[in-house]
Amino acid sequence: MTVDLSLYLVTDAGLADAAGHDLADLVAAAASNGVTAVQIREKDAPARVFLDTVLRVAAVTPPHVSLLVNDRVDVFLAARAAGARVAGVHVGQSDLPVDAVRALIGADAVLGLSAATEDQLRGAAASRARVDYVGVGAVHATPTKKDAPPALGHDGFARLAAASILPAVAIGGVKADDVPALRRAGAAGAAVVSAICAAEDPGVAARALRAAWEAAA
Repeated sequence: MTVDLSLYLVTDAGLADAAGHDLADLVAAAASNGVTAVQIREKDAPARVFLDTVLRVAAVTPPHVSLLVNDRVDVFLAARAAGARVAGVHVGQSDLPVDAVRALIGADAVLGLSAATEDQLRGAAASRARVDYVGVGAVHATPTKKDAPPALGHDGFARLAAASILPAVAIGGVKADDVPALRRAGAAGAAVVSAICAAEDPGVAARALRAAWEAAA
């Protein structure tokens, strides 16, 4: 399965709620304004709540936007069994090993892995699991991910993107102003959280991020 990672929304229900947005409505607005991939991240939600969120979001996500589930392979499998159009999962270094994840999700699903060092990038590329892309960060220090590694900055991201043979998506405090430099540094995409989830108008925010990405082509 191919996936367009260029503008990649990672959801934060808490930020969306604080900004007055229903999460499914927010994703629908973002998807209509240039977001190409969405990762549903519900770090603190019980499995049933997480699954309900995935099903609600999947119901409003257009077919050209890939929907990924963060960490929880069981939630991905349950959503797929329920008929939801979910593309795959994204896992971190401390989650299930990618070989085990691939065995569970099947060959047709997308598999993303967080990586913050050259050793982790080499491990992802060498894995027999077929990791489809790596999420590289954190570009900036961010409060939306409590276990984020130290900030890389643009130069640090560029160094790791150059060392990766897998598509590298920049993540961690990414704003519209960062997008041109990250694309020029070799990013396959820019992943954002608060830039859309905390925005007054998620559609307008997504459109600005898309414009920044296209302008750097």
